[in-house]
Amino acid sequence: MIFAVPPTTSYILWIGNTTVLRTIPAGEGVNLPGQTTYDGRMRPIPLGAKGTFTLRVTPAHLANQFKDIRGYLDPGESAVGTAVDVRHLAATPVGHEVTAEAEVTRVDGRRVAFNVTARDEIEEIGRGTHERVVVDLRRLDERLSAKRKLNISGR
Repeated sequence: MIFAVPPTTSYILWIGNTTVLRTIPAGEGVNLPGQTTYDGRMRPIPLGAKGTFTLRVTPAHLANQFKDIRGYLDPGESAVGTAVDVRHLAATPVGHEVTAEAEVTRVDGRRVAFNVTARDEIEEIGRGTHERVVVDLRRLDERLSAKRKLNISGR
């Protein structure tokens, strides 16, 4: 623990059962063994800063690997995501279980809108909306096949 003794620049440190009086220049923090200090200020982030992440798509990443509205689709149909707007509300520690739920709120032709929520054992961790469109799998496969051929040929 760090306690200031105003108006001086001396600090009283409690390390275990030992009390130490140290003089530290004004504006500097104190690092205790195994700890870091944080003064509440963040470094400036310049406008235009970018980050990049690349992922090679595998079958495990495809939407058909996840539960969706299959029970309401005809053979040869699937639903693909077209919009997601979700707010992250809280973090979940490693080892906890997250449960997500989607509720249909609107159906407009082939478009289906959902309210979505996610929670862990303690609290709600996310909330928002999601939209999917029902598609014909044969037509989708044809479009993807043409795209694969373009990628392979380098065009």
